[in-house]
Amino acid sequence: MERHGDDDDVPMQAINSHDKVTGQTFLVHDLSGSLLPELEEQGTMRRNDYYIPVSCEEKAADFGNTKDGGDSKYNKYDSIPLNSLKSDEAGPKQGPTFQDGQRRVDYVLTYHIQKPQSFRRKTSHFGDYRILRSLRRSLSMMRGRDTPPPKEDPEVAAHKHRLDYHEDDKRFRQTEFEDNLREMGLELEKDEGNKIPGIGFLKIHAPWNVLCREAEFMKLKMPTKKVYEVKQGSDVVERINLFIRKATAPLHPKVEPNRAQNVKHLSHPFSREKQHLFDLSDRESFFDSKTRASIVYEVLKRTRCTKAKYTMGITSLLGNGVYSAAYPLHDGDVDDTGPEANDRKILYDEWASYSVFYKYQPIGLIRKYFGEKIGLYFAWLGVYTQMLIPAAIVGAIVFLYGCATVDNDIPSMEICDPRNNITMCPLCDRACSYWKLKTACGTARASHLFDNPATVFFSIFMALWAAMFMEHWKRRQMRLNYIWDLTGFEEEEGHHRAEYEIQVMQKTLKKQDMSPKEKKVKLTCTDRAPAYMTGLFTMLIMVGVTFAVVFGVILYRISIKAALHMSSNPTARTNIRATVKGTAAVINLVIIIIMDEVYGALARWLTLLEVPKTDKSFEERLIIKTFVLKFANAFSPIVYLAFFRGRMVGRPGDYVYVIGSYRMEECAHAGCLMELCIQLCITMLGKQLIQNNLFEIGIPKIKKLIRRRKSDMDSQQQEDYNMTLQRHEKDHFLGPFVGLSPEYMEMIIQFGMVTLFVASFPLAPLFALLNNIIEIRLDAKKFVTEVRRPIAARAKDIGIWYNLLRGLSKVAVIVNAFVISFTSDFIPRLVYQYMYSPDGSMHGFVNHTLSYFNVSDFQPGTAPLQPMHLGYEVQICRYKDYRETPWSNTPYDLSKEFWAILACRLAFVVVFQNVVMLMSDFVDWLIPDIPKDISLQIHKEKILMVELFMKEEEGKKLLRDSHSNQSPLQPRSRPASHTPSNC
Repeated sequence: MERHGDDDDVPMQAINSHDKVTGQTFLVHDLSGSLLPELEEQGTMRRNDYYIPVSCEEKAADFGNTKDGGDSKYNKYDSIPLNSLKSDEAGPKQGPTFQDGQRRVDYVLTYHIQKPQSFRRKTSHFGDYRILRSLRRSLSMMRGRDTPPPKEDPEVAAHKHRLDYHEDDKRFRQTEFEDNLREMGLELEKDEGNKIPGIGFLKIHAPWNVLCREAEFMKLKMPTKKVYEVKQGSDVVERINLFIRKATAPLHPKVEPNRAQNVKHLSHPFSREKQHLFDLSDRESFFDSKTRASIVYEVLKRTRCTKAKYTMGITSLLGNGVYSAAYPLHDGDVDDTGPEANDRKILYDEWASYSVFYKYQPIGLIRKYFGEKIGLYFAWLGVYTQMLIPAAIVGAIVFLYGCATVDNDIPSMEICDPRNNITMCPLCDRACSYWKLKTACGTARASHLFDNPATVFFSIFMALWAAMFMEHWKRRQMRLNYIWDLTGFEEEEGHHRAEYEIQVMQKTLKKQDMSPKEKKVKLTCTDRAPAYMTGLFTMLIMVGVTFAVVFGVILYRISIKAALHMSSNPTARTNIRATVKGTAAVINLVIIIIMDEVYGALARWLTLLEVPKTDKSFEERLIIKTFVLKFANAFSPIVYLAFFRGRMVGRPGDYVYVIGSYRMEECAHAGCLMELCIQLCITMLGKQLIQNNLFEIGIPKIKKLIRRRKSDMDSQQQEDYNMTLQRHEKDHFLGPFVGLSPEYMEMIIQFGMVTLFVASFPLAPLFALLNNIIEIRLDAKKFVTEVRRPIAARAKDIGIWYNLLRGLSKVAVIVNAFVISFTSDFIPRLVYQYMYSPDGSMHGFVNHTLSYFNVSDFQPGTAPLQPMHLGYEVQICRYKDYRETPWSNTPYDLSKEFWAILACRLAFVVVFQNVVMLMSDFVDWLIPDIPKDISLQIHKEKILMVELFMKEEEGKKLLRDSHSNQSPLQPRSRPASHTPSNC
């Protein structure tokens, strides 16, 4: 461990120094806890005293795999001290390597430098004397650690021993953590240059033996030397696939495949005892950068600091500010002009560019660079976007059908016919007056564009589309699992989260005297009960807040409508409906965007209160809470318009009031479907354009602009400055990777808008398709250029998101059944045509839906202030409902037509739901989850793997037989050089 402070700093277990005058390097490391006596005489140690000796098993595993019997490429750098190669002595390197230019940087930790550079120790020609004096002081102080120090007040201890590290000192934790990393076999190098003031970098390199050991622990499947031919099926199928590949060649990205399409390596979990099965001719490329970074990350998560108050891993160290960031490095620059393009540049050119929006995604290269979890997300997003193409086409056809038949729609023609002198009752109390039905002509014609018989067909189509999409994704996922060698992969529980370990430790300390030491302490449901109750009540309160916001918008619509009716401006009075609908929808959108951010932060806080055990459990709980809150936030206004508006209004003379004199809203004569369509359109487009795209594009650019303003550099100076930065310094300025949950969440909400209320908005798939074409390239550009390279996480599926998608597709069938039945006029039209129409046509339907009201029955104080607004005195007005006439024996009671239509509505819901779900289940049963050719290839792989191991056993048996047949007079001799002396 290198030393950063003055000579009087606390003793460390390792000290290194490089004297620029004498050129001597001093390396001191004591593994047993005490310094060797001869150190004071020699001032230096052998190389093997600096690094932990490799175990016998690891030596045996590595022995014989290279020509020189070891990792000769790295051995000559083992004795290089961390800061012996200064950044100012060598120019910036082209690749992410140590200062020696050979050992590649697999991971980087950043930290804040505690002291200014001018106060750090500088060795001179008296360096030998200064180091020996420090060693003597270290010797006396470290020997004093043999006896446990007495407990005393931390402030008193800090005052008495100002040279000691305090338990909470970040540098002390850094020292211990880095020592433990070296004990795990990792190689470290520090960079505390002045290019980024106040920031230090700890570069980490994993040697070959560490990579092999961890790959075996992690059960990483690696390609063996054995290759076999992959058949796509029969000759006819192969010819069809070949024709399709040639026809779609312009749509494929220009990414060179790593192997032939019909050849695949047989993969097997890596084992140090079976290294001869793998092609280790090029060790540099055997473990790619993604795999190396994930291996180092596993070591970082497993390594602990135990001398501090709590056991701490890398996540705790990051949370407590010991390290400010941890990330693997990108392969290179996106504008690299070298002869051989790196993977990052290829992804930028062939994936993250808007000019290639029409091409397929290079899923294989995405997986190679970012890992399986991110690769599966973009593969799922690509499948979802492709499946939106037929849905968008059919939705556009349904909309065009509505446009083509609007002039032939008899109910719309009756409403617009000026000869139908129908006087309607006022839409609000006192301020509103009587009005003519023909003034609703535009709304009626616009409603037909979305409310026509084709929408029923489109709802059935979208239900089957959702089932087809889920089945298609399952098959695509299985194919990717086979190609990516994920068959048989099972996700492990994973490491415990740092917060969970702290809670367990605190519980252990509390119950130290009550429970036996053998009993394993863990957090139970009883321990989490307060957090669960807090989360439940908080979520109920926030859902109530969402409903309150919806109610507030309802009051806004009611009050603004009354105000506009009282306005003296003729323009405002003629556009009341459009003004109220548009402004209310925009207000809803703004509230949804604001509350989305609040709900996201709230869901994370509630999940932290529950102290989940593992990262997977934390992610799933966070997803559930975020989904519930954001789903309620986005769909509450839509659900109100679809199922509640106009249902609890009452009738003229007996209206329903809320908060005093606020009368509940009525639907327009053509129904609430048009308003539902407007709300869906504004919410969907607004969320996609503002929240998803504009924020993702604008916020990074604003942050970059702020950084540039703070740097006091012009564009040319900034460019020159960036040219001098090394790879780890450039990546430091990129944003942190926050996970895939936000990306999935916005697509899940979009999927809900596409499927749940598609009966009212057939253009939703088209808008979703256009958005996703941009979203794919936008996300790609963000991942490649704007965020640090994420850790490559293995996954065989999209996890809990699939269950949410499947649940939404099931709920969509029920929701669309109710939308068609209760929100649209589809059922009333059918009932009228086949039960009440005198000639079997739709003539007279409008008059059939209107009831009569005697204006003398208005409640006191609710009659219009201007009863002569139409130029004549009104005695009878009409309103949309199925009620008895004022002159009947039961005036204003619900009529028999109402009950007949209600029965038909409920019957339609039951029939539609069962028929569509039955068809969806039939599609699910008809399409197998695993493609036939993939199942055959998986079976073939198992047979080939058995054959490979059988041949290996036969070879071992022949070798043993040849040794046993040797003459006793000529015993076998083993070279002494091949026998480790200490094994």
